[in-house]
Amino acid sequence: MMVNPADPTLSSALADATERALLEAEIRLPPDVLAALRRAAAAERDEIARRELGNILENIAFAEERRVPICQDTGVPVVYLTLPPDIGLSPALFEGVREGVQRATAAIPLRPNVVDPLTRENTGDNTGAGMPAVHVTPGERLTVTVLPKGAGSENVSRIGMLLPSQAKEIPKFVAETMLLAGGKPCPPVILGVGIGGTFDMAAALAKEALLLPVDVMGDFEAELCDAVNALGIGPMGLGGDTTALSVKVKRADCHTASLPVAVNVQCWACRRATVEVKR
Repeated sequence: MMVNPADPTLSSALADATERALLEAEIRLPPDVLAALRRAAAAERDEIARRELGNILENIAFAEERRVPICQDTGVPVVYLTLPPDIGLSPALFEGVREGVQRATAAIPLRPNVVDPLTRENTGDNTGAGMPAVHVTPGERLTVTVLPKGAGSENVSRIGMLLPSQAKEIPKFVAETMLLAGGKPCPPVILGVGIGGTFDMAAALAKEALLLPVDVMGDFEAELCDAVNALGIGPMGLGGDTTALSVKVKRADCHTASLPVAVNVQCWACRRATVEVKR
């Protein structure tokens, strides 16, 4: 039986799940990201870099202990919904997510980051025109995944429309993106790389790649990560072995005359959490 997506009970449950997911994401790093930071700290050869990684790990521990956000830039909420076959798409679902973001902003609390792009007027609750960004895909369960995205890393992200003959230059494009970014995105970073699709699809793929586990990389992903780490930018841009903790890639088929490539830069605080909606 199809569930009525306009059911106020479902919308309220979605708001609850969104609020809980944001609380989890903002105060506690996922285990795979924390493990990657610990491995980097253990392997780092540069003394200053080791100290910086130690400071990061101490910050993470304090945030969880005191139940406060890991970073003062609590980001803008990027939300991914999975809908099972018995739930149809409706504006009420988006309203539930919006309410959850508003609740979380007041309760955690989160820094109000959402502003009008031209007047810069702040909405005060991290919602607004087109915000929060909500992406919907089919799934077996009704879940909410949040990816709070800070501006320091988002501002140095990059997209390029390469030529099909430039496929072998993708590692150069990825490394160049981080070279231009330097210490601005608070490295060590995690890079989401989107390859293929269309201009907008490549950017979406790059952000979705940040949802993937960082503790496993394929050969191509490892090649990209090695190219970035060879830059020597290091933790907080102060030099060292670890500029990137991981590089994750998502691909889509594209036009025969096109090769879109996007790099979505994420700081060490790769905050994400998934909550199943109880109904």
